Amino acid sequence: MGSEQAGQGGSPPAALVSTSWLAERLGDPALRIVESNEDPLVYPSGHVPGAVEIDWTRDLNDPIRRDYLDRPAFEALMRRHGIARETTVVFYGDKNNWWACYAFWVFQLYGHGRARILDGGRLKWQAEGRPLVREVPSYPASDYVAPERDDTRIRAFRGQVLEHVAAGLPLVDVRSPEEYTGERLHMPDYPNEGALRGGHIPGARNVPWARAIDPRTGEFRSAAELEALYREAAGIERGDDVIAYCRIGERSAHTWFVLTHLLGFERVRNYDGSWTEWGNLVGAPVER
Repeated sequence: MGSEQAGQGGSPPAALVSTSWLAERLGDPALRIVESNEDPLVYPSGHVPGAVEIDWTRDLNDPIRRDYLDRPAFEALMRRHGIARETTVVFYGDKNNWWACYAFWVFQLYGHGRARILDGGRLKWQAEGRPLVREVPSYPASDYVAPERDDTRIRAFRGQVLEHVAAGLPLVDVRSPEEYTGERLHMPDYPNEGALRGGHIPGARNVPWARAIDPRTGEFRSAAELEALYREAAGIERGDDVIAYCRIGERSAHTWFVLTHLLGFERVRNYDGSWTEWGNLVGAPVER
């Protein structure tokens, strides 16, 4: 983050680590580095030494139902990568840690609190000339046992969003302005992912997810900048009951991370059904 860090007394937030911090701990058996990208060709081209790949489609989502992997599948994923309950997992990736934050959020559904995001992600690691390797590591299998997935604390479903709208509670639409207004049904330069109607959920305020990032470094903006951004653009402050959404919950997972772990909001949920669900619901209210 910038010169002013989120956290008590200006200290860095617990969920964020720097590139220098990680570089000093490469090979630490208590850590597992996880790369999660949008582009599946990035990891094979070179990754942080010791990093394993967790792919958002292959590893985190159920192959048939629109839902996340169940508890046995999550346990199998952790065991395969040698991750134990006490292992600290450091996530990083391309596109301003977009998918790294998504993977972090899924891990929190299973209560893996020992999780961190590498501030600046691949962009900063590469810009500093730090090592990248192509060797895929292998670790001894763990005996990871996960609790049941908690879909109540940080995840929102469409019925809850309807209740949120009816109550006039704050919603943050983190998509591009063109998606928010209904001009586009998808992100620029991306294919349409199935929404039949454009627009936004009534009452939602638009704060594109990447505004939380300093484009020069790929790092998160300072706490002061982030607080001002969400207060002015979304009208939200700590203590508010907030739901964030995008198209399938990936960009809003990034905003969820910022609000929850960098700014200390205690009641933020990610509506992962997002616009690909809401834009297809019969009778669902839409604003443009």
